[in-house]
This record gives sequence, C-alpha cells and structure tokens, in this order.
Amino acid sequence: MLIGILLASEIFQPRTSILDRVTQVERDWIDQVVDRWSELQPALPVDAYHVTGRISRIAARIAQREDEVFGRYGLTRGDVGVLSALRTSPPPHTLSPTQLFRGLMMSSAGMTKRLDRLEQRGLVKRNPDANDRRGVTIHLTDTGRRLLARAIADNTKNEATLLAGLTPKERRVLADLLRAVLSRAEPATGG
Repeated sequence: MLIGILLASEIFQPRTSILDRVTQVERDWIDQVVDRWSELQPALPVDAYHVTGRISRIAARIAQREDEVFGRYGLTRGDVGVLSALRTSPPPHTLSPTQLFRGLMMSSAGMTKRLDRLEQRGLVKRNPDANDRRGVTIHLTDTGRRLLARAIADNTKNEATLLAGLTPKERRVLADLLRAVLSRAEPATGG
C-alpha cells in the first residue's frame, strides 16, 4: 500500500526534460535550410548550422527587441553599451575613450561621435585625465545613471519573456553550453 502511494506521489512521477520538449517542437526555417543544403551537397557536413543558424536568428531577434526597448528611452544599443560599461566599471566608474572603444569593439571616430551625443544629452561627462594631461576620462552623470537603470530594467523584463518556457535548470544548462561555444569565438574577457 505504501509503495503504491509513493509511486503515485509527485516524487516518483517522471519529470520532463528540455530534451523531451525539444523533440516536440515543430521543424523551423533553419531545419528547412539545412535539409536543402544537405540535398544540394550531401558530402558537406552542414549540421553545425542547426546551432549557429539559430544563434544568429536569436541574436537578430534580441537586437530588434532591444532596439524597440532602448528606443523608448532615446537610446541605441550602442549607447546602452557605453553607459553600461561606465556603470559596471570599477570605482570611480570612469573609463578613457580608448578603453571604451576597444572594449565595445568600435572605431575611435565612432566612439567620439557617440560620446559627443551622450554628452550633449547630459548622460556622460568628459573630465581631464589626472594621470595624462593630453587625455580625458568619461563618467556617467546622475541623469545617465537613472536613465540607464530604467532602460535596463525594462529590457531585462523583455528578455526574460524570451526564456519564459525554460526552467531555471534549463537556463543554466543553456548558458553553460553557449559559454562553451562562445569561448571558441572570443577570449573569456571579451573582445
């Protein structure tokens, strides 16, 4: 009798994993493209596109959604990158333009234009570099900090909806797998 109760209880019910759910998801555009290439060039190992194609499409969708969210605050994703780099840098939360353009993989001229725009809006401020009379450091203003906090909070909610169908464990597994893939493309420190 006790065994019957335990078997019927929630503890002993089979748990579904992400793999069970994934096999139930209908075939998508990537599957169709990979199938076509497999037919056109059977000797070409195109199975990596099942992963990289989806990563590319997900990245494009995330970028679209971020553009919408950040646009409501008058910001671009690049602007948020600069403001976030300043906000998350170690105290005193200042960076040089060179640190910013290298870290964000931008050109020096592109960074100068972006900093000009952000400074005109009162979101960042340039200060003389205490260690180099020829240089400047950039810091986030209180206005910039407040605007960034609102934009990031809004975007965080938006991006959470993308992962809503995954359990916390599945998110960790996916994050670990993606970290492994990313480590083949760039160093752990970024760039």
